[in-house]
Amino acid sequence: MAETVLQPSSLADLQTIFAANTYVAIDFYADWCGPCKVISPVFASLASKHGVKDTLAFAKVNVDNARDIAQKYQISAMPTFMFFKDGKQVGVNGQALIRGGDVRGLTAAAEKLGALARKRVEGL
Repeated sequence: MAETVLQPSSLADLQTIFAANTYVAIDFYADWCGPCKVISPVFASLASKHGVKDTLAFAKVNVDNARDIAQKYQISAMPTFMFFKDGKQVGVNGQALIRGGDVRGLTAAAEKLGALARKRVEGL
């Protein structure tokens, strides 16, 4: 299980996270965003429950502080959740990304990524 939610502050930081993990779930947020504050504990709980060391990492990107990351992924609404495999954006459960406080969608995506990560670790 993941100990913490990572907080990359630059593209270089994010690339390090991608290099160390097969799967990465990212929460793009802003401090001033009300829905971001509401869903933040949900994301942290999902990270704790489904994160798999060196395989599935959860990260939060503050779009105001890490503008290079937000620009690269064309973030225009917060919160936005994106999912990556081997550093490339992928869809999970038919969704390339999740915008807004969609707890059900986010939970389903985290559960799916967690299952894939555990399967990978177990070598099945």
